[in-house]
Amino acid sequence: MNRELIELQAAKLREGWGFSHTEPINVEQLLLKLNILTLFRPMSESFSGMCLKRGNFCFILVNCKHPVGRQNFTIAHELYHLFGEEDLYRHCSTSDSAAQSKEEKKANYFASALLMPKLGLQKMIPEDELKSKALSIGTLLTLENYFNVSRSALLVRLDQLRIISKKKYEKLSLLPVSELAKEYGFNTTLYKSGNCGKIIGDYGIKARKLFDEELISEGHFIELMYKIGVKPNLNNVTKVSDVWTGEGENSIGY
Repeated sequence: MNRELIELQAAKLREGWGFSHTEPINVEQLLLKLNILTLFRPMSESFSGMCLKRGNFCFILVNCKHPVGRQNFTIAHELYHLFGEEDLYRHCSTSDSAAQSKEEKKANYFASALLMPKLGLQKMIPEDELKSKALSIGTLLTLENYFNVSRSALLVRLDQLRIISKKKYEKLSLLPVSELAKEYGFNTTLYKSGNCGKIIGDYGIKARKLFDEELISEGHFIELMYKIGVKPNLNNVTKVSDVWTGEGENSIGY
């Protein structure tokens, strides 16, 4: 695995997506910008996520039972498969695949570089801690929350860049995460599961537009929404034709 090449790939994509080499990435905003339909659903513990690509259509599924920080890493991992891999059709990330596949290891390294750029990390770490390679708990928590990543992902990245020593890595790995976050006054949302049922993307908007313009039937509209786990309330749906004919609750009268 050529780490320098992957670092360069991640840096180029960050730049192309409008991010500097130091700022954190708001994953949800990025997914909206790239127009990637993303669903968050409860899955088995061993399943992290999957992605699908057909032409210009991109899809990501994320396990919402995992902590939010880990979910962000999963999304970055899948972005590698969508934009860094050639001829991708479908990909699934599980604990087994990550351990065996060279491509999975590349995707993990890419996710680290994308979410936690080297310059960004170095800028956030006090100079004395950089020199000693011994980060304080406060600095560790600040980095996690600034870059919105899990403790394990951060420690792996710090180890990759040799910002911390192996001894410090092992010591920090044993510390309780949520408990220390509370003690230091940090929000613990990052360390807990969440986002279950959340949908990112314009799939619903497009389906509603097709129905409003009478390009698809009511049954087809319902079927499309069911595919993303949404049961539409047709009482709240007003077609364009209803607005002009005076039918429906939200019609315009003269």
